[in-house]
Amino acid sequence: MEQHIVSSYDEELKFILRRISEMGGQAERMVEQSVAALIRSDWGLAQSVVADDMLLDAAQREVDERAIMTIAKRQPMAQDLREIVGAIRISSDLERIGDLGKNIAKRVIATHDHVQPIQLVRGIEHMSELALSQLKDVLDAYATRDHVRAEEIRTNDAEIDAMYTSLFRELLTYMMEDPRNITACTHLLFSAKNIERIGDHATNIAETIYYIKTGRQIETDRPKGDSTPSMTTPERLLTPASGDGAA
Repeated sequence: MEQHIVSSYDEELKFILRRISEMGGQAERMVEQSVAALIRSDWGLAQSVVADDMLLDAAQREVDERAIMTIAKRQPMAQDLREIVGAIRISSDLERIGDLGKNIAKRVIATHDHVQPIQLVRGIEHMSELALSQLKDVLDAYATRDHVRAEEIRTNDAEIDAMYTSLFRELLTYMMEDPRNITACTHLLFSAKNIERIGDHATNIAETIYYIKTGRQIETDRPKGDSTPSMTTPERLLTPASGDGAA
């Protein structure tokens, strides 16, 4: 009987971890496709990304429900408990990454009739490559529970922040030089911010991996390179962003 209970618990844990892996793959695809849609002004692909977000939302709810049920039934301790709590945290971060990919796709739909400055779009593409690389690396670290690699990934977020700050300045310059650029550049600005936030959520996952493996939180402050709040921006061009969920 005891062996059956242990086997049943192992299956529940494996199910939760497998769903996290599937969510990670789906979140990656959504970000890749949303940026591809932005680069190519592909309205159809953007619509597909928006529709796919519902699947990721459903997966997060399923992970949360199964995790809570497993804790209630099995009362796991030590690393087993951290695995389940970590899965809840990571599923939330992956769901938010999907939301941010959806937000980029919605920008593509909104700017379908506007010409995008090619060099700025390429800048966003490069920034997205960095964010996706960070996301792929952190999902690999989760698969192997490599907390040392996770800690290294966490420090790499500063590169994405620095690129966002540079792109922010360039977009602002374009808007000030020619008012006709304001609409397209504003949408690109919000897309860039969404990508920067994707990097932040990848960093959150890295911190959760460290907690799962060691039982400790990373103590040092996370490096942040986004200095845009300190810049003076014309009020007629920009309004304050309302968090990371701007659509």
